[in-house]
Amino acid sequence: MNRLQDKVAVVTGAGSGIGRAAAVLMARQGARVVVADHDAPAARETAGIITEAGGQALPVAVNVLEEDSVAAMIATTVEEYGALHVLCNHVGGTNPRTDLDLLRMDMDEFDRAVALNVRSTLLGSRHAVPHMIRAGGGSIVNTASVAALVGDVLQTSYGAVKAAVVSLTKSIATQYGPQGIRCNAVAPGAVMTPALENNLPQEVIDGLRSGNALPYLGSPEDIGHTMVFLASDESRYLTGQLLVVDGGMTTQSPAAHWRRAMLPA
Repeated sequence: MNRLQDKVAVVTGAGSGIGRAAAVLMARQGARVVVADHDAPAARETAGIITEAGGQALPVAVNVLEEDSVAAMIATTVEEYGALHVLCNHVGGTNPRTDLDLLRMDMDEFDRAVALNVRSTLLGSRHAVPHMIRAGGGSIVNTASVAALVGDVLQTSYGAVKAAVVSLTKSIATQYGPQGIRCNAVAPGAVMTPALENNLPQEVIDGLRSGNALPYLGSPEDIGHTMVFLASDESRYLTGQLLVVDGGMTTQSPAAHWRRAMLPA
């Protein structure tokens, strides 16, 4: 259980959900983890979970919309742990109440989406890469979404900015591969995070489940395990790639659910 032994990892958005799962799982695999989140108490809570289990973690409050805050997060990591090997750019999202279809979407929300998803990923990577070069290489793991791969009736901004994260991932992988830096992205499908469970009615959750090829929705740990793999040397020959972790949502035909009823018993 030491796949990340002697590595230092930063996970943004680690105060809850997928980010928390990734931070806890990376620590369990031997990494020293900087738990970064805009919600300082939530970051401390995640760090407490890690340290109570015998791991090493440092909570850091960060505002990924501000470059000085991102730079301070990376500087604090190197000052505390002496190096940086893994960066998980997990912060993102949009407001589905204002990120609507093309004609009704709020343009201020679009600008915020670019900053929260794309610019934050760029800034985190920009400040991490020099330290990774000094460490002899590293792994950047970006969070995209299946929204980058399909069209939808709302959250137009979200799909567009997550597609930009995929493109940025490929550029970073190409530019810094010669220095031993890998950069990959994960595209989660519907995942049973607290945000999903607390904000969607059961019939919507059931509908999401029926859209999967598998008979269940994912957990934050399902995505976290994928991030651990991308952070570890087990994926040393993998870079510039998008790993879709969606229970078969983007694989299954929209007609597959009802066509099953046509099969003989």
